[in-house]
Amino acid sequence: MEHEMRAEYEEGVLPHADTPVKIWHMVRLDGTTAMCGRELAPAAATQTAEVWGTPQGEPFCHSCGAMYLREHPGDIG
Repeated sequence: MEHEMRAEYEEGVLPHADTPVKIWHMVRLDGTTAMCGRELAPAAATQTAEVWGTPQGEPFCHSCGAMYLREHPGDIG
């Protein structure tokens, strides 16, 4: 299954190119519901799942990380 990372922003902040990301979540490709269950803005920034575990993917939702690892156990390290 394909995944991507989608940004969550501070409460009441609209996503724009220069909006700081509060936390990154993992979603199924083109989805807006994070693996942890949080609904994310359709206009939120996205980045490839390959960024997970790198400085560009931080901070990252721990719950999404646990769910992602259940689906992709070989992606550790």
